[in-house]
Amino acid sequence: MSKIKSLGIMIDCSRDGVYTLETLKDYLTLLSKMGYTYAQLYLEDVYELDNEPYFGYLRGRYSKSELKEIDEFSKTVNIELVPCIQTLAHLGGITRWQEYKPYTDIDNILLAGDDRTYALIDKMFKACSECFTSRRINIGMDEAHMVGLGKYLDKNGYQNRFDILIKHLNRVNDIAVKYGFKPMMWSDMFYRLVSNGEYYDPNATFTQEIINSVPENIDLIYWDYYSWNKSRFQNMLKSHKQFRNKVLFAGAAWAWTGFTPHNRFSIGSVKSALDACLDEGVEDVMLTVWGDDGAECSLYSSLSTVFCFAEYSRGNFDDELISKKFNDLFGVPIETFIDLDNPNVNDNPKGLFSASKYMFYSDPFLGIYDKSVDESFDKKFEKVKIQLENHSKTAPYPYIFKTLSSLCAVLEIKYALGVRTRKVYKSGNADELQKLIDDYAKLESRLYEFYDNFRYQWEKERKLNGFEKQDIRIGGLIHRVKNCREILQEYALGIRQEIPVLDEEILTFTKSTPEKEMLGTSQWHLISMIKPFF
Repeated sequence: MSKIKSLGIMIDCSRDGVYTLETLKDYLTLLSKMGYTYAQLYLEDVYELDNEPYFGYLRGRYSKSELKEIDEFSKTVNIELVPCIQTLAHLGGITRWQEYKPYTDIDNILLAGDDRTYALIDKMFKACSECFTSRRINIGMDEAHMVGLGKYLDKNGYQNRFDILIKHLNRVNDIAVKYGFKPMMWSDMFYRLVSNGEYYDPNATFTQEIINSVPENIDLIYWDYYSWNKSRFQNMLKSHKQFRNKVLFAGAAWAWTGFTPHNRFSIGSVKSALDACLDEGVEDVMLTVWGDDGAECSLYSSLSTVFCFAEYSRGNFDDELISKKFNDLFGVPIETFIDLDNPNVNDNPKGLFSASKYMFYSDPFLGIYDKSVDESFDKKFEKVKIQLENHSKTAPYPYIFKTLSSLCAVLEIKYALGVRTRKVYKSGNADELQKLIDDYAKLESRLYEFYDNFRYQWEKERKLNGFEKQDIRIGGLIHRVKNCREILQEYALGIRQEIPVLDEEILTFTKSTPEKEMLGTSQWHLISMIKPFF
């Protein structure tokens, strides 16, 4: 069995939640104690560029002085701070502005081959060279699914998309070398462009011409967050050995599907992955902590996964010993932090499904997810609410437990509210209707309590920028619940003779979805039905 020499973590600072310097310093100190050797700051556009006022505009971007400060601090705790940027896709923060439209290909993808694109990328590397001591850099380039199919297509006609990617990569690499950087990049686009969009294809084959076209100095990061199957990780690692490049592995602490983490799934996944990495001779591994769709999860909610990842990297797969070491560091059993998963009320550790976000935001009158509801879960939320409130009295970072306890207090009423609303409306029972209206009022109060706890959590860890999205989402939900309550009151008083929306038949989420089956939906715009249908 080989030895992992470099242990890292990637901290997402770009999904509307930019961590304060105080949070980063505290977290880097914890990482050092756990044995991590480097941390990547995932920045997208949230860092200052010379003469680019719209880059990171209103997004809480880090100033150069802030990045220099955190870089200097990282050295005091023996953590190498590595910039993690994007040089092709995932740049929706800037492609929204007219300033960058001339060199936007499509969606959030920069226009390859355009000199203005490389002038901007040069500024990115210049800023990173000024602010970071490390000369390792992650240049991104993942998930550029539509590269070459927008403005590039209009200008050049259809071109081989692998050629577009490779030419762009080589130009970016030249800029990186100019500033003394050794780049790494996510490897998925190489696979997607030879496997009809599929990344996890261990049978993907690359011609020698393709292999030779990838600059040897660029490290490839195989990222895989979705499996517990050791052989899958092994086969993909072996597939990556077709390239001449050094291969890193990146797993994930799942914390981007709502307010709650998925530690049980994450721990099972990275355990299999690191077992495979040790067998396959991978020497550099990292754990990603993404914050998709609004950064709703606390950075600290995945500490159990972060700790296990470090232990597994050293070949320690002894659960009892890991638990003891966690308790020594944090003063509570590791299970205390794993219990932060429990608002998901998902009994399958291999499942990433959770009602705690989609039923939090699901409209109680429209009820698009009501066929997935198991009404007995109300009691589960009540039990978890009490459990997490008790944990808040003993655990570090107690505000996380309070936030999720108050989330369960909301879901205790709201989870099955739509189902109950239709039943009561159709029954015509006046007493039950009044009880229902009273619960809508109680729900409003609990939503305000959750909002206060969540806002406190946000400001403990992040800059204020980005919370406007939460104000709109949660504020909209509170107003919608209030409006539904008032409509029911008018119906009870005879002011309204009917509520037609409650007469509509509710369908399963898809034709093939069984009733009472938990769903994997986690994107707010889909849950709220805000996304336009065009």
